[in-house]
Amino acid sequence: MIRWLIVVFLALVFINGLSPWLQRMGLGRLPGDFRFRLFGREWFIPLASTVLLSFVLSLLVKWL
Repeated sequence: MIRWLIVVFLALVFINGLSPWLQRMGLGRLPGDFRFRLFGREWFIPLASTVLLSFVLSLLVKWL
């Protein structure tokens, strides 16, 4: 269970770092992606993009 939490956390950090590039591709604006301001900072939680990318990557890994 803790492994999955670590994987999801790392995926969120990775996608957050790549968010400018991914936004040009249309990711980051899906219905399950959250963007809000809190304490003078903009926060971005890409839940739907993470699920979509993990699904695509799992299909790719199974195919290879």
